Amino acid sequence: METTHERPPDALAQDAPPGGLLPSTDTPATTLGSLPVGARLILRCRADWRAATVAAFDPATARVVLNVASPTGHTYRVRRPADSPLAHEGHLPILGEGSWRAGLARYDIRW
Repeated sequence: METTHERPPDALAQDAPPGGLLPSTDTPATTLGSLPVGARLILRCRADWRAATVAAFDPATARVVLNVASPTGHTYRVRRPADSPLAHEGHLPILGEGSWRAGLARYDIRW
């Protein structure tokens, strides 16, 4: 299984300028696969909602690898389908159903 840390070629809506950065757009990503590597989002887990980051794309299985922050200070990886729909609250992508603000995991505040 080969995992890539780059965006799939069909996910690029336009060519990058010479500086390498794409300009910000006001249209939010509609699927998990359209987020770039490094994008942050809120993810629905079994018991609560957690902060997650897009780590990589797995083109062989059409899945996105996410790094999920655990309330104990550890991180773990999960894989979700690239075509998973996202909800948005402002510019914040949310993967899952329900009220995320009431169930957001409490992280260790010492850090």
